[in-house]
Amino acid sequence: MTVDVLVVGSGIGGMTSAVTAHDLGCGEVLVIEKAAKFGGTSALSGGVIWIPHNRHAIAAGQQDSLAEAHDYLKRTIPDEIRRDDMLDAYLRAGPEMIDFLEDNTAARYVSLGMYPDYHSHIPGAKLGHRALEPAPFNAARLGGDNEIVSHSHQLWYMFGRIPMTLTEGNTIQVRLKGWQKMVARLLLRYVVDIPWRLRSRYDRYRKVGGAGAAALYLSLQQRGVRMWRNAPMLELLHENGRVTGAVVCHEGREIIVRSRRGVVLAAGGFEHNQALRERYLPKPTNEAWSAGVPTNTGDALTQGQNLGAATSLLNKGWWNMTCNVPGEPRPRLVIIEKALPGCCLVNRAGRRFLNESQNYQTLVDRLYEAHTEENPCVPAFLIFDARYRRDYIIGPLLTARMRPDWTFPKSWFTEGFIARDRSIEGLARRMGIDPAGLAQTVARMNEYAKTGKDLEFGRGDTAYDRHYGDPEIKPNPNLAPITEAPFYAMKLHPGDIGTQGGLVTGTNGEVLRPDGTPVAGLYATGNCTAAVIPTYPGPGATIGPAMVFGYLAAKHMAGLSQLAAAGAAP
Repeated sequence: MTVDVLVVGSGIGGMTSAVTAHDLGCGEVLVIEKAAKFGGTSALSGGVIWIPHNRHAIAAGQQDSLAEAHDYLKRTIPDEIRRDDMLDAYLRAGPEMIDFLEDNTAARYVSLGMYPDYHSHIPGAKLGHRALEPAPFNAARLGGDNEIVSHSHQLWYMFGRIPMTLTEGNTIQVRLKGWQKMVARLLLRYVVDIPWRLRSRYDRYRKVGGAGAAALYLSLQQRGVRMWRNAPMLELLHENGRVTGAVVCHEGREIIVRSRRGVVLAAGGFEHNQALRERYLPKPTNEAWSAGVPTNTGDALTQGQNLGAATSLLNKGWWNMTCNVPGEPRPRLVIIEKALPGCCLVNRAGRRFLNESQNYQTLVDRLYEAHTEENPCVPAFLIFDARYRRDYIIGPLLTARMRPDWTFPKSWFTEGFIARDRSIEGLARRMGIDPAGLAQTVARMNEYAKTGKDLEFGRGDTAYDRHYGDPEIKPNPNLAPITEAPFYAMKLHPGDIGTQGGLVTGTNGEVLRPDGTPVAGLYATGNCTAAVIPTYPGPGATIGPAMVFGYLAAKHMAGLSQLAAAGAAP
């Protein structure tokens, strides 16, 4: 069969490219998805996108500019991996892309005025409004297709059924002012919605990444764009110096799909290909620690490499500490828990080795820097006490009142996920941690809680640290004593939400060779490409670029690009 544009992957970046290509008159568009559900890793995620100087920020009165954002990025991205041409393209096209989607599709976004840039201590950073969150989406609009679009990760659901926005999740988990009314309101709406209860165990409204994916899926369906699931790309077709389509497996058959204008690779990273992880990523590494979609096995990367495409940043992931809860289908991200006051993260020696409250990308980078055979930091252990357990929601443990200790499955203890003891030394022995080292670390943390100053790693010194702190704790919202028995330890690993290295692309999303020339007919975006902003400057540093360069690729195929030709590859 022949189409005009073939999009490989149905994450938010791929769907943005597809809907843009359709609306700009590229002709017939086909989206293929390897998994059984549409949405990719971005549907599982928080769905946030980092787009400085967007329409919602301007409406909120945010004092910002693209020049300030570029200056901030230059200060956060090392010279040897920074590409200013790509940053310029991204920053200039980001607000335009948002305008296009909100003016023409079902996608809607809400500005996060309270969410700071991740390197908030660096000049050019802002304390809010550069990040946008998908607006809640009424799943009834999808009709019978609701269950073929991925829901968000279980960590974004209260009681596994009621989704939360980022603001709701933060308020409820930290139990900030008004959290009880918020929970009651969400529960009441869920319970009284009898018609929807007869259709789904989930709440009617999708939120975070699940909302972003659903809105774009609906937009494509309204346009009649064909979308195939359970349809992996087997091979790219390359004829007369140009990519002309792909071999696709669909409904048990191998189909040659030819593409007149181009192929857009938006197929995710290689986080679930253990062989590629072993080849490229820091050690130790394990696909079992990844919260990415299981079908992300590096198909786009390897096919691009077969055609001689340049690659970069293959040793990097979109890091996040994760925990493997026995019996759950995928790891949980540990984002807020590690930042709350009254806990610390230690290695087998019982020693801290980083600032627990810093952003998750930098935290895992620091973990790998500290990890050696002589000083192993994998796994790491989150240590906390009864007060912390009582006051905060801790992943699947919830709070002590919501889920008492006696309700924990035995497997949590026997498989080493958590341990509990009446003394710090006893806890250490149960979890295989050095008792003397842990006792010394906890004693130091208790002193830091009194003074409000972490003399080792500066925890709580930045606006980002404090964003996930408890404002009721003084003098430092990220530090509280660990003194109340029983004491707990939870095993964590350096996981990810995807890999961030891949094919090198140009300012129009075209895949480049090592000499900087484009592979004709081939475009790529998202986690199968080398990250544009790899140091994670703010929430949404993965999905934002995926959407923008998917949008730019569609413009280029439509002959509407106003950007300069791609420069040399790094």
